[in-house]
Amino acid sequence: MNLELVILGCHSAIPSINRNPTSQFLTIHSRQFLIDCGEGTQVRLRENGIGLGRINHILISHLHGDHFFGLTPLLSSLHLLGRNKEIHIYGPHGLKDIINLQMKAQGSWLSYPLIFHELDFTKKSQLYEDDKIIVHSFPVKHRIACCGFLFEEKALPRNIIGEKIKELSIPFLDIKGIKNGNDWEDENGKTHNNHSLTTKAPESLSYAFCTDTLPLENLQDYVYNPSLLYHEATFTNKHKDRAKQTHHSTAEQAANIAKGIKAGNLILGHFSTRYLDYSDFLLESKPIFPKVYLAKDGTKYCIKHQNPKSLEIE
Repeated sequence: MNLELVILGCHSAIPSINRNPTSQFLTIHSRQFLIDCGEGTQVRLRENGIGLGRINHILISHLHGDHFFGLTPLLSSLHLLGRNKEIHIYGPHGLKDIINLQMKAQGSWLSYPLIFHELDFTKKSQLYEDDKIIVHSFPVKHRIACCGFLFEEKALPRNIIGEKIKELSIPFLDIKGIKNGNDWEDENGKTHNNHSLTTKAPESLSYAFCTDTLPLENLQDYVYNPSLLYHEATFTNKHKDRAKQTHHSTAEQAANIAKGIKAGNLILGHFSTRYLDYSDFLLESKPIFPKVYLAKDGTKYCIKHQNPKSLEIE
């Protein structure tokens, strides 16, 4: 039930031999999501040992090419591999037409259903929910309509004290109710307070993906205290004017955002291709927000319930 984020690509605009455009693979409470799908994503998935069959939900933040040009090739490969299970795509208006046009142009249709969910760019909106997690989109400020995404575990059950099960002969069928917060009555009619039988539940984990955007002063209206925040930092302060002109953020601005929403950890990404050395990104952000890290293609970032404030990097 850990939170694991694999960076498939973390650079902006132009791909190169070792710099890939935006794409991420997130696992939270054993649920898996592909976030954005820049050029070459299916190759990056294979390089990182992520089977294409694990993809059931794809979220596309906006229709700039470095965030979705890898989508149709990925869908085509899944067709060639014989997939028949549906895929849910959450994306902007027009994405469905783009994919259908590309399929029509090549005279080929997919062997499995695509279910499209159109994003709302005016408010925080629920995209997905099951018994364990909930996923929302939220609007950001870019040159075209663009959304960020928030993935949250629902409240986890309390931990029952093992010795109490044996000491009080608690029936197996009663354990679930106790873990969910219920008091328990034994066979003699004595009520045992839930807090005497359990310990505090693990902290729920959450991940916020804040893609191409100007700094959002009201981000706390959508996201607060995430375990992990990914925030674009296309530029350093040296190119602050360029960042404003192109509706992007600097490393310093991203750090201030993370501090303002009380993020547990911050990953910076979406670096401009003009930079060969990323040391200035840390120099600008770390004094403001110490728990900051630079995204790197092919790297896994993990947060565990046992230590929800710590980010492990593989």
